[in-house]
Amino acid sequence: MEIDGRAEICHVKNTGRCRELLVPGAAVIVQEAGNLNRSTKYDLIAVYKGGRLINMDSQAPNRVFSEWLKSAELFGNITLIRPEYTYKSLRFDFYVEADGKRILAEVKGVTLEENGIVLFPDAPTQRGVKHLLELCESMKDGYCAYIAFIIQMEGVRYFTPNNGTHKEFGDALKAAQACGVRILALDCRVTEDSLTVKDSVEVRL
Repeated sequence: MEIDGRAEICHVKNTGRCRELLVPGAAVIVQEAGNLNRSTKYDLIAVYKGGRLINMDSQAPNRVFSEWLKSAELFGNITLIRPEYTYKSLRFDFYVEADGKRILAEVKGVTLEENGIVLFPDAPTQRGVKHLLELCESMKDGYCAYIAFIIQMEGVRYFTPNNGTHKEFGDALKAAQACGVRILALDCRVTEDSLTVKDSVEVRL
C-alpha cells in the first residue's frame, strides 16, 4: 500500500480472497498497529469500491452481532451470551439463553458484492458447510439455530449464496433453512472507524 507517498506492507485482517476489492489504485483505510514488535506497521481494515466503503476486518462481524443482539430483542429477554461455544465437534460463535430457549448462532462476514447483490462465500468453505449441518443436528437436541450473515457494507439489494464458487454451501444453506435453521442477513453502516448493524436484508436462496 502507498501511505503518505511511501510503500508500506500492511496486514489484511481478512482471510478471504478479496480479489475484487484489493485492486490497483483502490483507496483503503488503515489503522496503525499498537504492537511495535510486529513486522507490519498498519492493519488494512476497509476499502472503497467505487463510492461504497466496505469493512474488511474479519473479526468485526462477531463484535457487531454481539452488540446488536443486546439491543435487537431478537430472542426476547437474554440472560446469557457466551461466545466461542463448543457443540459436539464444532465451535460456534455464540450460545445464547433467553426466555427458556437455548440458542446457537454462527456468524459469517460478507464482503463480496456484485451489482448491489452480496454473496457468501468468496472462497470454498467446508467448515461453513459443517456448521450448517451441525446447526441442523442441534435442533434435534432442543436448540434454536441461527446463521447470521453480517454484510460489511450498506445499500445492498439482497443476499444470496455464492453457488458459482461453492455450490455445496448453497445447497447446505437451503437444507438448513428447510430443517428450521433461521437465516439472518444484516447490512452495516460503515465509517472509517466504526461498523454497526443497520437493516435486515432480503435473503434469496
